[in-house]
Amino acid sequence: MIVTQRAYARAGLVGNPSDSYFGKTISVILRNFAATVDVWESPRLEIRPHDRDLSNFESVGGLVDDVERHGYYGGVRLLKAAIKRFADYCAANGGPPLDHNFTIRYHTEIPRLVGMGGSSAIITAAMRALCEFYGVSVPREVLPSLILSVETDELGIQAGLQDRVAQVYEGVVYMDLDRELVDGRGWGDYEPMDPSLLPPLYVAYDARLAEPTERPHRTVRVLYERGDPRVVEVIRQIADLAVLARDCLLAGQPDRLGPLMDRNFDLRCEIFDILPRQRAMVEAARSVGGSAKFAGSGGTIIGTYRDRAMLAMLRERLEAIGCQVIRPQIT
Repeated sequence: MIVTQRAYARAGLVGNPSDSYFGKTISVILRNFAATVDVWESPRLEIRPHDRDLSNFESVGGLVDDVERHGYYGGVRLLKAAIKRFADYCAANGGPPLDHNFTIRYHTEIPRLVGMGGSSAIITAAMRALCEFYGVSVPREVLPSLILSVETDELGIQAGLQDRVAQVYEGVVYMDLDRELVDGRGWGDYEPMDPSLLPPLYVAYDARLAEPTERPHRTVRVLYERGDPRVVEVIRQIADLAVLARDCLLAGQPDRLGPLMDRNFDLRCEIFDILPRQRAMVEAARSVGGSAKFAGSGGTIIGTYRDRAMLAMLRERLEAIGCQVIRPQIT
């Protein structure tokens, strides 16, 4: 019998990237794209690579170009690290003996390294599949932190809880990642919200803008950890936008979300370096009246639009600069 589990892409609606700095955010799941993991019993433990786990290239230049665009990435290391953390969790929490082997493989449709949570989706799907295969139950509030530890503890990748919370809870989630909560018990406060509260949303992405998630955070993280007043204050203001967005949605005022999303991006620009092609995506959307902000690390934007006519103009402007535009499937 083959166990199959999946996890979806996600987009930070408002508040990100404060989630990486004990802030607050609202995220939505994007069922348009999924990562799928299959597990079945086998004589030996085997991890099967995906087409994205390139091991042959046309030339040295081809390898260099791939590394410069995507880093030393691939799904096999994510699966290896996920299996290791799963085994550690079982050993520490009285789980069953992991005494029968399996073969594991993954497939993903999520655009690579454009800020849709593709790596965390692979790990989330893998954790779900391993739990089902071995009959292990992990509390829902604990699972995002376990998934995060695969990247932070095993692979040394700087990341936050936002992606994992969104992919575990799905739908729309408001999350408060206060340091005292996360350090004290291992997770924040997670509040699912009704997707019907949202205004019309679009997502646009440019696959050419792929880059490792941690790259844009390096300088800001150093400054934040040093207590740089400007960086700390901007991160606080970005986190506060998530609270305002939650309040206006619950009050039945979805039209207020767009300006908050615009402000989110403008604040980000004060402390992060924004590539010209990334900024061009936001400016193209805003030029026809839509709101726009990064959905994650930069290759994807999300925003609001008023009606079908505006959506058509958004498509035209964004496709003209090489973007693909979708309407997010949240439920």
